[in-house]
Amino acid sequence: MEVESISRWSWTCLLTLCLGFVMPTTLAGQSTLQEVPTSVEPHSSWDEAILYFVIVDRFADGDSSNNVKVDPNDKGAFHGGDLKGLTEQLDELADLGVTALWITPVVKNIDGFVTGAGFPDWAYHGYWADDFNSLDPRFGSEQDLKALVDAAHQRGIAVLLDIVYNHAGYGAQYVTDPKTRAWLRTENAGTCGTDDITSCLAGLPDFKTELPEVADYLLAAHLGLAERVGLDGFRLDTVKHVTHEFWQKHRGAVEESLGEDFFLVGEVWGGDAPSLDPWFEGDEMDAGFDFGFQGSTLAFLQGRGRAIAFNRYLEKRHEVREGYYLAHYLSSHDVQGALSLVDGDIETFTLAALLQFTNPGIPVIYYGEEVGRKGGDWPENRSDMPWGERDILPGKGEPRNEALREDYKRLISIRRAHPALWRGSHTGLLFKQDLLVFQRDDEATGDAVIVAVNRGQEPATASLGVPAAWAEKTITDVWNQESMGAATSPMEVTVAGRAARILTVE
Repeated sequence: MEVESISRWSWTCLLTLCLGFVMPTTLAGQSTLQEVPTSVEPHSSWDEAILYFVIVDRFADGDSSNNVKVDPNDKGAFHGGDLKGLTEQLDELADLGVTALWITPVVKNIDGFVTGAGFPDWAYHGYWADDFNSLDPRFGSEQDLKALVDAAHQRGIAVLLDIVYNHAGYGAQYVTDPKTRAWLRTENAGTCGTDDITSCLAGLPDFKTELPEVADYLLAAHLGLAERVGLDGFRLDTVKHVTHEFWQKHRGAVEESLGEDFFLVGEVWGGDAPSLDPWFEGDEMDAGFDFGFQGSTLAFLQGRGRAIAFNRYLEKRHEVREGYYLAHYLSSHDVQGALSLVDGDIETFTLAALLQFTNPGIPVIYYGEEVGRKGGDWPENRSDMPWGERDILPGKGEPRNEALREDYKRLISIRRAHPALWRGSHTGLLFKQDLLVFQRDDEATGDAVIVAVNRGQEPATASLGVPAAWAEKTITDVWNQESMGAATSPMEVTVAGRAARILTVE
């Protein structure tokens, strides 16, 4: 959440975040202090944000009374996660260092399942809407959503809701109701087109958002919910399947109803800086997902391609229109998880996370990857959040890698302490076989960080110049928590095999 928008929170919340206490309450004549939740310093701007993505159904079950046809052993069924369960585990996210939470859609979804995948596949993910004006009771009520948002704000965490304008669910009421049937293109009616705008994605009923009546209905439903519960932004699904004219109308309606600080991050499949620019040029959204980061990063770490080529890729990621952002991920609900792609190799995965957090954009953590949830290709990439021995369903008993989680906490802390890592310039310093060294500089603060990654098995040594501002100061490897001694130029740096250093002066 932007600093400027913090006025939306209560003064009690501000006291909790900034001063570390809550107002005392009186009970039976005695003054008591409420328990203070774990909190995080809110991000000052969205390029500083740490975004955590949760499939609500697969995270935590806080209310067993709304479990309908739940079967945690069935990969296509509902597993019981809900808004109450997520709310109860927000301290887990705040302790990690998360500043923003993105959750899958929670509107009322179709009740049945489809079998096109070869097994019964239910709408546990939230993308097959049946009614945009009500919440799905399997996730909870609107009051539960507001409670989640309020509790997140109390911890310094902004909340983004995933919303869909492009389509409804298979057999949704909008298709069967004579009043709304003409709002959609469907395969049964033979009205689906062949281009991005008029095609029926995966056979789903496609909204004719070019019709004012349809656009106004969908805008009222989504923006109304956001205003009532206090959301901080939307994750926009299937952006390229809706017209630019609609997204421009959407931006105007958002600013009028929810304010200029309301954040919009969109999914344009295959997106990178050049392909996202048409939506940035028209100010239709603030950020888009960087689909190339996972593949480029893992390829480099697995020895495919030269270090200098990967450095060129990192440089090109800076070619984003000023004021707009790329959101880069290692895993998501639509692609095979990174840990699975490296065959469970924690060393390689940790180096990938280190590169994610030392490069600009909005790093997205896909739930559970920070504790070693391996995932896999679909649908295994949507497995349950691992909770170890904690009494939390549906992932109770699933093993957690707590050492990896500590690494994530340290990476997040390092990133937030150094503006050079999230908004600075990029300079490649050395490309020596398996060793990549680059420097990041933030002109506004004078902050400078040198990152060295060795993808090889053997130690690698480099002779580096040091920034002029480091003269007569002590260099620290903040990743390995090691003093490197006084800054001299050139500086000899050795990086162990399958390891990295993050150098700066404190």
